[in-house]
Amino acid sequence: MILFDALNWIIGHPSSFFGAFNRHLLMCAISLGAALLIAIPLGFLVARAPRAAFAAINIAGALRSIPSLAILSAAMPILGIGLLPSVIALIVLAVPPLLINTVIGVREIDPAVLDAANGMGMGRRELLWQIELPLAIPAILAGVRTSAIQVIGGAALASFIGGGGLGDFINAGIAIMNMPRLLVGALPIALLAILAELAFGRLERRFTYRR
Repeated sequence: MILFDALNWIIGHPSSFFGAFNRHLLMCAISLGAALLIAIPLGFLVARAPRAAFAAINIAGALRSIPSLAILSAAMPILGIGLLPSVIALIVLAVPPLLINTVIGVREIDPAVLDAANGMGMGRRELLWQIELPLAIPAILAGVRTSAIQVIGGAALASFIGGGGLGDFINAGIAIMNMPRLLVGALPIALLAILAELAFGRLERRFTYRR
C-alpha cells in the first residue's frame, strides 16, 4: 500500500520527481567523472614509487573512514550550499577507492611482463597504454564500482547542503512523517545502486576474463 502510494505520487508529480532524479544523476556523473580524472592518473604516477604509494594508500584509507555526512558538512562552511559543494564533497568521497584500486592494480602486474615489454623496445607511453592500463583495468573497475555505489548513496545526503536530488524526498518524508514520500527518494536510489553494482561488476568480470 505504501509502495502504491509512492508510485501514485510519482505519477501525479512527474516534473518534481524527474527534476530531482536528473539532479541526482548529474551530481553522481560529475563527481564520479572528476574522481576518475584525478585518481587514475595519480594512481599510475605513485604506483611505482613505494613510499609515494604507501602514503597515497594510507591517506586514501583515512579519507574512506570519514562518514559521508561529515564530508558534506565540512564542505558547507567553506563553499556554501548548492550543487558545487555537493559535487566537491562527493569527489572526495569517490577518490579513495579509485586511487587505492588503481595503485593495487598497477603494483600487481608481474614485473617479468614489464621487463619483457622493455626488452622489446617499448617506450614509457607504449608500456602504459598497451601493458599497464589493460592489465590494471579489472582492479580499477572494482574501484569504480565501489565509488559509484558510495556516490549514489552519498548524493542523497547532499540535500542537507542544498544539493537537491532524490535526497530532498527522503528529508521531506522524514520531516512530515510521510513514508510514501520517503520511498519516492529511497527506492530510486536503491535501484541506481543495484544497477551500478551489476553493470560495473559485469564489466569487471569481462575484463578479468579477457586479462
